[in-house]
Amino acid sequence: MHLLQSKVDITVIALLLGHATPSTTHQYIELDLKMKEQSLNQLHAPPSVRGRFKPSDSLLAFLEGL
Repeated sequence: MHLLQSKVDITVIALLLGHATPSTTHQYIELDLKMKEQSLNQLHAPPSVRGRFKPSDSLLAFLEGL
């Protein structure tokens, strides 16, 4: 965990531990609360589209024809 917290790449950690692949290393890694908080702080809300959907006349005609 100290290597991960020090921003050491997961592939380097896998090599240091003698793992065949980085996916093997993933099962041993768990985020501590500080790392989780830092990750969540980097997230941004996706832009929201405001307004109501208004179908075109051609779409309404198609749906009525079903």
